[in-house]
This record gives sequence, structure tokens and C-alpha cells, in this order.
Amino acid sequence: MPSPVTLEEPMFASPRAKRPATFVAAAVAVVAAVGLTGCSVDASKVKPASKTFEYSGKSLNITTHEVATKIVAADRKDIKVTRWFDSAAGTQHLKWVLKGHTLDIDAGCSGIAICDAKFQVEVPKGITVSKDGEQTLSGKN
Repeated sequence: MPSPVTLEEPMFASPRAKRPATFVAAAVAVVAAVGLTGCSVDASKVKPASKTFEYSGKSLNITTHEVATKIVAADRKDIKVTRWFDSAAGTQHLKWVLKGHTLDIDAGCSGIAICDAKFQVEVPKGITVSKDGEQTLSGKN
């Protein structure tokens, strides 16, 4: 009786067949990572932009959207916002708006993003300031 014929062909592609695609994907990831690290940004090294807002209130709420923000009590009657922003990639979103007793500031990037931002907000001495819901200046300074 003749012996049965068996085919030694695997049901799925072998790991060896996947190696070129895996290698290409890994190489692309490495090249992208090296390319992106070459695009460093540093907000403190760029020329800042400033904007002033007339203000006569006794308290101010500042919403920062988690952007580094320094609050300074100063000899002034208005509010001065200074923004440092640097970006190398991504869609920029920049905002500084005063509505009533709330100053809303934001700076960042979305998408494949490489950016850095920081703010300084100078407020009149003697007003109470809350930053992102936490009191930072008491109004007695």
C-alpha cells in the first residue's frame, strides 16, 4: 500500500516572512525618533509676547490648562500676561482671554507635537488670585 503523501506547507506565513516588514517598521520608528529629538524647543529662549487687560476687580481666577504659569503681584492697575512659546511640529493653539473675573490662558500643540510654553501673569497688588482652583495670592500682599 502506498504511503500517504503529506505536504509540509504551514497554514500561516512563517516568522521568517514577517521579518522584513518588522525590520522596516522598526527602522522607520528609529529614524523618526532620532529626527524628532533633533528638533528641540525651549520656550525660555524665544522672544516673549505680552498682552495687557484692564482690570478693577478684587479677585481673579486663572485657568492655565496645565501650562507652567508664574503669578506675580506687581505695582500696576492692569493685568499683564507674558507668554513664551516655541514649537517645531504640531498644530498650535494659543489663547489668552479675560472674561469677567476669569483669565483663560493656554498654549500648546496637538497632533505630532513638539512645543514648549510658559506664562507669567502680573496682577495688581492686593487682589486675591486663584490658579486652576487653588488660591495663590491672598489679596493681603
